[in-house]
Amino acid sequence: MSLIDPTRSLLLIIDFQERLLPALQDGSEAVSIATLLLNAAGQLSIPVVMTEQNPDKLGGTTSALSPGPSSLLVPKMTFNSCQADGFQTALGNKNHLIVVGAEAHVCVLQTVLGLCELGKSVFVVSDGIASRTYQNKDAALTRMAKSGAEIVTGEMVIFEWLQTAEHPSFKDIHPLIK
Repeated sequence: MSLIDPTRSLLLIIDFQERLLPALQDGSEAVSIATLLLNAAGQLSIPVVMTEQNPDKLGGTTSALSPGPSSLLVPKMTFNSCQADGFQTALGNKNHLIVVGAEAHVCVLQTVLGLCELGKSVFVVSDGIASRTYQNKDAALTRMAKSGAEIVTGEMVIFEWLQTAEHPSFKDIHPLIK
């Protein structure tokens, strides 16, 4: 286990698509945490990769998560993002991967397992993932943790990215958390 290193970090936002959100337990709360992390990542120059599962049928990412200029979008048909064309290239040399998204027990789980197999340090944001049932989310979190992923919260990620109250972006990011 280690602290999240902002210089080695990448925020991965998995399949927060508008059509899926109404079916998710606490989906709006998970999107709020993802938005918080997306904003903090933008201020800290941490790259972002977003995926969309079968976007022709399920539509695009929710408008609440507007990708910034440094965000990359990877459309996919596979549940495990690691198997999608261009996904591993999009990760670049970053190996501290912060994961939010839906559904926890399908695309998030399979992607996290794939990332662990690739030897990445994976940090799953428990308040930033959602499923249609709490049972599915809980089972996914347990399985991801047993497979080597670290389970964190959105605030944990932000404070580890900042490292100190003297960080130049602390005053800009801190109000986002309140």
